Amino acid sequence: MSLDRATLIFGLRAIADHMEAVADELNTADGKLGDGDLGITMVRGGREVTAILDQLPPEIGESLMKVAQAFTRISGSSFGTLIATGLMSAAKATRGRVDIPWSEISGLLAGAMDAMRLRGKAALGDKTILDALQAAAEATAGLDDPKAILSAATKAATETMDRFRDQQAKIGRARIFGEKSIGLDDPGMLAFRHMLDALAG
Repeated sequence: MSLDRATLIFGLRAIADHMEAVADELNTADGKLGDGDLGITMVRGGREVTAILDQLPPEIGESLMKVAQAFTRISGSSFGTLIATGLMSAAKATRGRVDIPWSEISGLLAGAMDAMRLRGKAALGDKTILDALQAAAEATAGLDDPKAILSAATKAATETMDRFRDQQAKIGRARIFGEKSIGLDDPGMLAFRHMLDALAG
């Protein structure tokens, strides 16, 4: 068993559907530290991706690149750009292959995190989605069972949110809020955790 076109489409559809359900929660969280449009961004991106699912080719890398492009078309937000950047990193790493061993998921998460870090000029420890991605990458290293990978990633992302909640945001619009960001979840981390929740069904 591996990540193939059918599995990718199933996962993308699940995430898009879930974002419709949690959009208000994401908007509210983002409104406390940003523009308040994260839920809108994720819903619009999800709908654009859903519209092209039937057109995705067997090659995983090419499919991921098309998903990244779809997300970019509909979203001009900084978070949307970061998501597309992470997807493009995974697309390059899986180019030309029709199935990806689950054991590579950790590396794909780490690669996405590095690409997003460079694009967004953030650092680990700044209280962003990068911290949750890094934790998930580390937690899933050496695992090759999809259920175990998802469970480990979800646990790591949740624990990272909990650990950073009482820390101050250090970058982006959230940084402007200073000490008011203490006690609040980073919206990007929350969005990532919801992506994992969607995959868990």
